[in-house]
Amino acid sequence: MEIKEVLVSQFAEDDLNEIAEYYFSLSQNYVEKIISEFESNVMSLKEQPKRGRIAPELDKQGISKYRELIQGYYRIVYEISHDKVIVHTIIDGRRNFEDIIISKLSRYYGNK
Repeated sequence: MEIKEVLVSQFAEDDLNEIAEYYFSLSQNYVEKIISEFESNVMSLKEQPKRGRIAPELDKQGISKYRELIQGYYRIVYEISHDKVIVHTIIDGRRNFEDIIISKLSRYYGNK
């Protein structure tokens, strides 16, 4: 499968901005590291789109189209759609994933 582009949704950008804002006053270096790692992880999906696992909480519900990459405490949720990878959201893995993902995905699909 050849991936032609990797798209980062506005929701994922908003999530990354929230994370950056939260840590900015504590450590600008940490924020730069998080953003750099995010960009690296996301861009790696062009060459290895299936490198992330299927999100287990969704897989239990029979939803297997969403994959995730783990970056520190964060779960980068994406899907492979034809020749694109779409990054939908970034979720703090210390929070209740199922509640958050349902809210975020309904927000996403509610705007389509």
